Amino acid sequence: MVVVRAFNGLRPRKDVADKVASPPYDVLDSEEARELVKTNPMSFLRVVKPEVDLDPDVDLYGDEVYQKGASNLQALIDDGIMVQDKKPIYYFYKQVMGDHSQVGLVATVAATDYENDLIKKHEFTKPDKEADRVKHILTQSAQCGPVFLTYPDDEGFNKLQEDFCAANEPFADFVSPDGIGHVFWTVEDKKLITAIKKAFDKIPALYVADGHHRSAAGTIVAQTRRAENKKHKGDEEYNFFLAVIFPKSNMKILAYNRAVADLNGLSKEEFFEKVGKDFLIAPDADPVPTCNHFYSAYIDGEWFGLEPRYGTYPADDPVKSLDASILQENLLGPILGIEDPRTSQRIKFIGGIRGTQELEKLVNSGKFEIAFSMHPTSIEELINVADSGNVMPPKSTWFEPKLRSGLVVHQI
Repeated sequence: MVVVRAFNGLRPRKDVADKVASPPYDVLDSEEARELVKTNPMSFLRVVKPEVDLDPDVDLYGDEVYQKGASNLQALIDDGIMVQDKKPIYYFYKQVMGDHSQVGLVATVAATDYENDLIKKHEFTKPDKEADRVKHILTQSAQCGPVFLTYPDDEGFNKLQEDFCAANEPFADFVSPDGIGHVFWTVEDKKLITAIKKAFDKIPALYVADGHHRSAAGTIVAQTRRAENKKHKGDEEYNFFLAVIFPKSNMKILAYNRAVADLNGLSKEEFFEKVGKDFLIAPDADPVPTCNHFYSAYIDGEWFGLEPRYGTYPADDPVKSLDASILQENLLGPILGIEDPRTSQRIKFIGGIRGTQELEKLVNSGKFEIAFSMHPTSIEELINVADSGNVMPPKSTWFEPKLRSGLVVHQI
């Protein structure tokens, strides 16, 4: 059983919700964020990427930056742009991207569930990134970016969610500049709040889809505040972190592609000779693989298909049978010399939202020698890895659409 709790959200006024809501902190760099806030001073980027209001040479991890974010959040409150709900409630958040839509429950989840592996992970986190998010939360006494969670579908709850959204007027309904639709409802009826809580009492586990550093940071903050509070009871807001929770049937995972700067000293012919030992090679391949265990490689203006030969990977291993693992263990590592993709400067990871045209562009520019188009990891594969207690190779999943920040904030 997982704890999914209603909370007193801090939200923008209805008339400015579209102006406040911003991309998450980690999908654009500081310069891109500065350009966006020039035309929109209400943007929540001023809270989640507060360096936009400081000198471009500022240390991104200096106290000055975190304090600026806190003061910018307080200014939104003082100016009446963001207002806190008077009672704990839930929220529903719908996103529409082309012909895909997904609806999730906005709530807070328990740090103890994360500690006890009821909120399951599939990636390693980096201490420096954890520390950044911890400092951000503690300085602002608020969680400003939600964790993206998923869970196995519950038909009863799916219907409850669908019926509510169909029958009720949303608090906010807008299309962001990237073309993604965002619809946001408040759930204030006491009976419905109780029904939602009871529905999740039956859910055995939640899974982190996107936001491993935010969930780890939320847990570290809870542990820190817990140790500081001699009267700690367990129901304080710091014990919970902000999340949007989607049924797994709503998930859209795109490919996470790769480009490599060189062939590790090999000629094209030598490279394909080595690759042919573990892969079947087909010329004139489609740039987008149509199923897992197939890859498309772009080199010298041509696309080639690669299929792992039978027996070259353990099909029953939830991690080693992943496409990212097979490519790494049978090609990127032994042939191209990318021993650690987390630290190698010779490999670049490209989100599938940018398409295979971006792979062609990188190789045609001469900055990269070869690119690999991947088939997306499935949500079932993600859950299998998390249930096994293991982690995926780096850059295995790219979730779209991304959650906007600033539609609701959890104050701790």
